[in-house]
Amino acid sequence: MEKIGIICEYNPLHNGHIYHIKKIKEMYPNSLLILALNGYFLERGEVSILTKEEKTNLALLYGVDIVLELPTLFGTQSADIFASTAVTILHHFRVDKLVFGSELHNIQVLNEIVDYILEDTYQEKVRALLDKGLNYPTALSKAIPHHVNFNHPNDLLAISYIKAIKQNRYSITPISIKRTSDYHDLTSNEQIISASNIRNKLFLHEDIKSFLPKESLDAIIPFDQTLFFKLLKTKILSTPHLENFLTVDEGIESRLVSGMIESEDFATFMQKVKTKRYTYNKINRMCIHILLGIQKSENIKELSYIRILGFTRRGKEYIHSIKKDFSISTQVDKTSIQYKTEIKSALIYDLLHNTHTYDFEIKNKPIFKV
Repeated sequence: MEKIGIICEYNPLHNGHIYHIKKIKEMYPNSLLILALNGYFLERGEVSILTKEEKTNLALLYGVDIVLELPTLFGTQSADIFASTAVTILHHFRVDKLVFGSELHNIQVLNEIVDYILEDTYQEKVRALLDKGLNYPTALSKAIPHHVNFNHPNDLLAISYIKAIKQNRYSITPISIKRTSDYHDLTSNEQIISASNIRNKLFLHEDIKSFLPKESLDAIIPFDQTLFFKLLKTKILSTPHLENFLTVDEGIESRLVSGMIESEDFATFMQKVKTKRYTYNKINRMCIHILLGIQKSENIKELSYIRILGFTRRGKEYIHSIKKDFSISTQVDKTSIQYKTEIKSALIYDLLHNTHTYDFEIKNKPIFKV
């Protein structure tokens, strides 16, 4: 039995995700599917429109056997940290293959790019491009001697996944599935469209029911962006030393403050703060870390534990078969920074969405699907 790993955020779970799972089942019949799942706040600094509990339920419903938590502390950071942590989680559960979507859809080229990235001279080129004022994703792309367009988040994530596998010498084979939609496309009405497109249509009050299953549509919760902006504004304008927060670069704190003073909504604030150096995603991450109160001093480098969010009967049997050989605990450590950050995230998320995710965190009971 092959163990196949996937890494997802399900914001929300849509037809493309279901295609992803079905394709894996076709490629690897009778395989066990293990998911590393990001929760309340996401890699691009967004707030999830599905709760972690609902995402877990949906994943199990549509064919995943084991759902593992990608903690907020790691899941809200850059692609490299997000990917490395997720891959490490899957490694501990002994996955054989990691299957991901890619616009490029060429494992050979992706591997060659990663090999080049791991050379010492690459980082020097990236730093030189950053010094010229380029943002990080653009600098990464221009420092690579390939005529490849890396304006696609999933290709950047694919590179980060493969890099994590190679750097840690994990026995995981990366496998690409061709992306059927463009992340940047916010207007398409094909059956499979990106989660960004779905969220944009939702914001515009357009009908989205043909793009995702009913169970996912019913689980979507409204996000009060006005409340989010007010909470963030209060935090930014009342907290000294913003540079102490995770991912807040020293020097941008005055820009954050002045941008907030001059803005009446979040969109205006983002426009005032954004520069060539600071992408929307980077600023979004800063805002999430400020809102959650995550300090740079709390930025642990390794997982304290791996939380099992849910499993099927087959998944449960597999966990029991390997549990005695785990090199990391699957018991939640309530004294750890990792756990305390997750609790803070749940409380802020409940405030924004009027949900009860804190109860789900405190109960800490995996969801079982027969």
